[in-house]
Amino acid sequence: MGAAGTMAGLLASGLELAAPLPARAQSTLTPDAALAELMDGNKRFVAGNLTAHDHDLALLKQHTVEKQEPFAAVLSCADSRVPVELVFDQSIGHIFVTRVAGNIITPEIIGSLEYGAAVLGTKVILVMGHANCGAVSATIKGKGVPGQISALFPHIQPAVDQAGPDLEAATKANAKIQATLLSQASTVVSGMVKEGTLKVVAAYYELGTGAVTLIN
Repeated sequence: MGAAGTMAGLLASGLELAAPLPARAQSTLTPDAALAELMDGNKRFVAGNLTAHDHDLALLKQHTVEKQEPFAAVLSCADSRVPVELVFDQSIGHIFVTRVAGNIITPEIIGSLEYGAAVLGTKVILVMGHANCGAVSATIKGKGVPGQISALFPHIQPAVDQAGPDLEAATKANAKIQATLLSQASTVVSGMVKEGTLKVVAAYYELGTGAVTLIN
């Protein structure tokens, strides 16, 4: 199902959506250019040369009250040490962010990212793991945990099986597996990737340096 089918389905379900207005500069980016913008922003973050705070926040808020046109989507861990917009030096309305412990793919996450791509026009989806991830570490240890925390483990276990007990290797494997799963499980995402209008990539965030590296 393409973007038109998704939009029609959402409208039919009673969800009122305004069709995107004529694209601003960011929404005309190609998938490769959108990824480059994210990575360039991370370089500014690492270097301490942030520019997002220089944006006129009052103007940004005014322009994004009625609509949003993010150029990228990021699925990250819920970890408080991973402030996505700051890491990529982006401001209000630029990144469509979804967060869940272990940056795992769930039906809710898939639906959210499909909305970002098919309705809002994001050009790249970046699935980002990070150093010292508690969810991956807990999966490796496999010990009893309270509540429903263990519900995360089956999603992450394939990465542990593939990479072994090394936390960094397992975290990178998990990001790659989740990105692949998204591309395969979502007909919306896979269709847009085949059309060349969307790119899905995996990445790893190093807490100590602030650097994001892509995982091939």
